[in-house]
Order: sequence, then C-alpha cells, then structure tokens
Amino acid sequence: MTFRKKPLTAALTCATLAGTALLVGCQSQSDAKPDDKPAASEKPHGYVEGAEEASEQQSRLVLADGETGQVRVLDLITEDVTPLKKVSGVESLRTDGRFAYLGNGDATHIVDTGAWMVDHGDHVHYYRAKIRDVGTLKGQEITHVSSDPAVTAMSSSDGDHLLFDRKKLEGGSVPKADTLTGTADGSVVPYEEHLLITAAGADQDAVEVRDRDGGSASTLKEPCAEVSGEAVTRRGVVFGCADGALLVSEDKGEFTAEKIPYGTKVNASERAVDFHHRAGSTTLTATSGDDAVWVLDVTDRAWTRIETGPVTAVNTAGEGAPLLALGEDGQLTAYDIETKKATDHKKLLSKSGASASIEVDTTRAYVNDAAGRKVHEIDYNDHLRVARTFPLDFTPTHMVETGR
Repeated sequence: MTFRKKPLTAALTCATLAGTALLVGCQSQSDAKPDDKPAASEKPHGYVEGAEEASEQQSRLVLADGETGQVRVLDLITEDVTPLKKVSGVESLRTDGRFAYLGNGDATHIVDTGAWMVDHGDHVHYYRAKIRDVGTLKGQEITHVSSDPAVTAMSSSDGDHLLFDRKKLEGGSVPKADTLTGTADGSVVPYEEHLLITAAGADQDAVEVRDRDGGSASTLKEPCAEVSGEAVTRRGVVFGCADGALLVSEDKGEFTAEKIPYGTKVNASERAVDFHHRAGSTTLTATSGDDAVWVLDVTDRAWTRIETGPVTAVNTAGEGAPLLALGEDGQLTAYDIETKKATDHKKLLSKSGASASIEVDTTRAYVNDAAGRKVHEIDYNDHLRVARTFPLDFTPTHMVETGR
C-alpha cells in the first residue's frame, strides 16, 4: 500500500482534467514560456495541508464501549488501533464520513478520524491524516448530523438545528454554532450549497430549501408527512415519509421533489424510518416491522420488501450486491434482491445486540461483535467469507465507518 505525501504534479493534473471545467487556470506546456515559474502560493490540485493523499479509500472504524466509555479507531489499511479520550455512557454513535459524534444523553463528543474523501464527480480524492479528539458539545445530544464541504448541520434531541463552520471543525476545534430559527423537529441536510429542512410548514409536512445562512428560499411542492430518516445519494437526498420516500434533487439551481410511493398499503410499524447504505450508493435499506426489510432502488424509483425474519442490522453495497441482514440469533444472511431469496448464511455472533451494525464499502462489510469483543470483515461476494477478524480488548457496542 502506497501513499503520496504530495498530490499529483500540476502538469499531470491538467492533463487529467482536460476537457472539464476544472481545467480553468491550468496552462499547457505549449503555452508556457521557458522562464515561467509557478507562484510560490500555488497549490497542486487536490492539495490538503497536513494530509496525505492516497490512491484508494482510507477506511477506518470508530468503536465505542457504551459501558466503560472506551473509544478506539481501527485503521482498516494498517490494522492499527488508536485509543482516544473516554466518553462515559455512550448511547449513540454517528458519522458524516470523516467525523464521529458520540452522544451520551446530555453531550456529544466529536472525533476527527482523519480519513475522508472528496468527490468531484469525474474523479475522487482520498485522504488520511492524524486521528484526534476535537471536543465536546455540552448540553446537546445530536440526533441527526449531515455535512458538505462548508457546513456541518446537527439536529439535537431538544429540537435545535445547529450550523457549524466545517473548516473550523477540520482545524481541530468545536466552533460556536449558528442556530436556525423557524424550524420544527425534523432534520437539516446541507445539499448543493443550500439547506434542506424537513418537518416545515403549518402542517409540518413540507421540505424547505434555504441558503447556507438559513435564510428562507422556497418550499417544495411535494409534501412528506411524518418525515423520518434521510440519506444522501448521487441522485439526490431521500427522506422517509408516511407514504413512501421523497427524492429531492437539484438541476441548474432549481430544486425539485419527487415522491416514490410504496405502491401498496403500509402500516405505520412497517414504514422505512432509518436508512442504511454504502455512502453515495443509490440503493437504500431499512427494516420493515419485526420480520422484513425494505430495499429502495432510487434510480428505478422502486421499493422491494423482503421477508427476512427478525433482524438487528441491514445494509447493502448497492447495485448487483446482495442485501445483508443480521438476525437476532447472530446469523448473517445474504439475499438476492431481485428474487428475494436467501443465497448464503454465516453464523457470525453468539448473540446479536440492539446496537449491532453492518458497515459496507465497495468490497467488504464489517460487523461489530460486542459479546465476542471483535470485529468481523466479510467478503460478501464470496459466500460471506470471513476475510479478517480484529480482536479487541473492550466491548465494541457501537461502530461506524469513516473515510467515505
């Protein structure tokens, strides 16, 4: 595994970006004068101070013990485990792709995992940097978190919506937050240099589009009643609604909303209210009642309900990949989404707790084994083969993956 201490050279970058809007500012060799020298302040394309650029995704797992408060970051490339400051009584663990947010009822501790990616559409940059504790947001437990390159939006358990300067978080401190006004108990998702705010309007079934400062811009026509759950995909942002899902997308500054109905009557207990998917993927999963799983294909605007029996965690890598479902008995099962049939089984855990999770990337899945004090890496394309097992000296009650 090799890393580049410095990004690609300017000449190579310009060649790579030829024909795109990103070429602006590059100068071809034929136009350059012999004595031309780059200005000292110029930075190569993709340069990030203090970080190494890598040729592939730099995945790391954040693991927390809800009882002892121990927090570790497991680097899936080097297999190094980094201990961090204890966080007592961890009840929740969330991520926005780089930062981890550990909630314990009355506060949220923030960790910079030092692994992230920047997607420019036609190419992607992967970075790795030092792992560090950032700080604690006191008096607030975060229930939703979502970010773009400029803003991190957090929604708290008491209904506040907070906006943080992303660059200051990346600088290693928790900045003072701006509080959005005129909002209800929904969520806020930064998207295409705007903010999408749910549970808006008199009936709290609208989605508002505001600018990054929180100023009101417009209200989308298509409603989303009893909104719960959201996911950012390459096709747009998906919100869970009482009658299906709402897909919000943007084109040339115009925001539109399209309903993706279930297509059949669905009881409240069977709705999709918490989506899980591979970052950026357009295939989403969610539990449906006590014995089934929803799969939403955003591209085809289609729902599929698969009867799995009782499960504690679900996920999928996306198009062509199986649905992965972890049963209450600790058995991991792979399902063919088109046929709805089980294709592989693997007895993985002695028992599966409520906080068990499945994190998925392009080739592997990860399952935290709290009772066994380990993490299992699964090759889901090879009959659920256990590719690696990472033994730990604490109980990994909670887990999220970053670097995506």
